[in-house]
Amino acid sequence: MHPKKRARVRVSTVVLGVLFVTASLTGVALAMRLSEWGPAVNVASIPGTSPELNTPALEGCPIESPDGLSLYIASNREGGLGGLDIWVAHRATLDGPWGAPVNLGAPINSDADDFCPTPVRGRGLFFVSTRDGGCGGADIYFARHNPRHGWGTPEHLPCVEDGGPNSAAGAAGPSYFEADGREFLYFSAGPNLYVSERVAGSWGPAVPVTELNTDEWNDLRPNVRKDGLEIVFDSDRPGGFGSFDIYTATRLSIDDPWSPPINLGPNINTEDAETRASFSQDGRRLLFGSNRPGGAGSSDVYLSTRDKLTGRPH
Repeated sequence: MHPKKRARVRVSTVVLGVLFVTASLTGVALAMRLSEWGPAVNVASIPGTSPELNTPALEGCPIESPDGLSLYIASNREGGLGGLDIWVAHRATLDGPWGAPVNLGAPINSDADDFCPTPVRGRGLFFVSTRDGGCGGADIYFARHNPRHGWGTPEHLPCVEDGGPNSAAGAAGPSYFEADGREFLYFSAGPNLYVSERVAGSWGPAVPVTELNTDEWNDLRPNVRKDGLEIVFDSDRPGGFGSFDIYTATRLSIDDPWSPPINLGPNINTEDAETRASFSQDGRRLLFGSNRPGGAGSSDVYLSTRDKLTGRPH
């Protein structure tokens, strides 16, 4: 959520990059039968949305619940348990306004930083925390919600020395999906993207996603579409619009390598930082955090949408 460095590129490089992005995105969108992403809007601008959604504090790591009726965010606003906390806002319909976020409370939140929530079907929640008892950095946890008893005690995913995905490098942006009877967890640790597969009920070691990672730059906070065939993440690699930009890649099956990453272009990215993008379940809404001017605080939640294409591709 916090940019580490800012990439500097010449104007000519950016212009060429925009032309390449436009052509490449068109091909990808047609193959997926989805339009390109539309211009992003501040979520607080949606009529009827609570003015408490974006505040003068930091709001980021936005992601919808699987049913699209809850919006989870991380924020250091007043009223939390300390540092970054996880909050959730609700709405009555998929096109309705968002209500005021409420703090998830303990045991999800603590006096440490708790962030990057990822809700999954079955009332589960992956998230990241710097609380005591981890592997030395920000670690990934999982908890379930019981309608009668609330959130259960978060389960800490194993450390690398125990064959698990957590490490002292510090995790961010866990993204879970199931496909072909298999379970995967994508995330970033340090400056790179990794994936862990769950086998026989246990999460395995982190494997670098080499085709998406760079050697000298930060590639962070991935989110994978529910079918496992499209990914978004933020990176400060050269060729973007400045600071952190959101990139995307696709693949034909979960066993194929990812395509070369493509910058999502000026409808999404700016010269400021755009981070931790996430798909809705139907892949038609993209939420992300940005510190661009005009927001309510140091980072706000933004939304872009795209449409299904009808008819046969030409």
